[in-house]
Amino acid sequence: MSSLMTKVNTLVTVARPNLQTFVKYAKVELTPPKLSDLPEIKSEISKIIQTARTGRWKNLTVKEATVKSLVAVEVLMWFYVGEVIGKRSLIGYDIKL
Repeated sequence: MSSLMTKVNTLVTVARPNLQTFVKYAKVELTPPKLSDLPEIKSEISKIIQTARTGRWKNLTVKEATVKSLVAVEVLMWFYVGEVIGKRSLIGYDIKL
């Protein structure tokens, strides 16, 4: 029994810094935007539109383009996951007549 408690204590000791790091980033990244964030969001959207209009997106490095593409794919996949959860089925909607 004492060896089990030793293993649990070791696990808790090792996991605590990782959990603290997760909580630190979760407080920042997983909160909804505040009203004070709206001007920054508006400026970022205008930057994206300006980049698309001027063709500045053609000057991205391969690494930057890859990261931005992966973020876009992640957002799209979370949209699809939400759709599947919402319709409670992988294929089609359950329409009862």
